[in-house]
This record gives sequence, structure tokens and C-alpha cells, in this order.
Amino acid sequence: MPTCRLLRLEVSDAGDGCPEIQRPAAEDTHGRGLQIVDALTHNWGVSPRPGGIGKTVWADLKAPELVPVPRTREAAAVTVTKGQSVRVGEQWRAVRSVATERYATGGLAVVLGLDEGPPLRLPAATALAVRGWDEVREAER
Repeated sequence: MPTCRLLRLEVSDAGDGCPEIQRPAAEDTHGRGLQIVDALTHNWGVSPRPGGIGKTVWADLKAPELVPVPRTREAAAVTVTKGQSVRVGEQWRAVRSVATERYATGGLAVVLGLDEGPPLRLPAATALAVRGWDEVREAER
């Protein structure tokens, strides 16, 4: 059975008053926003903003199996570290080891040992799509 988590959306303004669900006539061109919010969300409400100016209208949506997608960055191969993942073709591969070596012409190569397949040997400046950047940097602190 899938687990549900809540995704909260918030909109703030500096206006006075508290929004209320309207019951507009069929020909009215406004007044349906909170009806839509009420119909589509698990729960919603209004909270005062810190500092006492305005309000925040919030709504919780049920999000089955909500899992944050790791942030992807483009980075030079020479900056990739063990524990990150790189995109190889259409697949993401975990980096198990990182080494450098010199080409016969003198340029620097990066050799990435991956969780599957042969090592990936690239010029150091090659741009790669990388995930896990923030997690690895946080662990280094």
C-alpha cells in the first residue's frame, strides 16, 4: 500500500482580511479560487505572517510516495567525488572510486569506477550531469 505524505503550498500577501470561500453566480468571472483549493486539497487554512503584516494561505496536498528528486548539476569530471552519481547515456551510475592519470599528450584524465560496467575514462574538463553534490559536500563538513 503506497504511503502518502503531504506537500504544502503557501501564498502570502500583506493584505488585511481573511479569505473566504465565495459562491459566485455562473456568469461571474472571479471568486472561484478557494473553491478549487478546497476541492483539490487535503486541508487548507490561513495563518498570520510573522511581524503581523498580512497573511499566508496554505494548502496541503496528499502526495503518494513523495520522494524528493536529487538535484542534478553539471560539473567537470575532475570535480566528481566518490558517493555521487553520474549520468552515463540514459542511466545514472554511482561513483565507487575516482582516480586521475596523465594522457601521453600531457592532459589530465579522470577515471571513474562505477557501480556497473567498466570504468569511465574522461578528459578532466568533460562536463557531466552529477547527482548527490550537496550530500557529499555536507558530509565533508
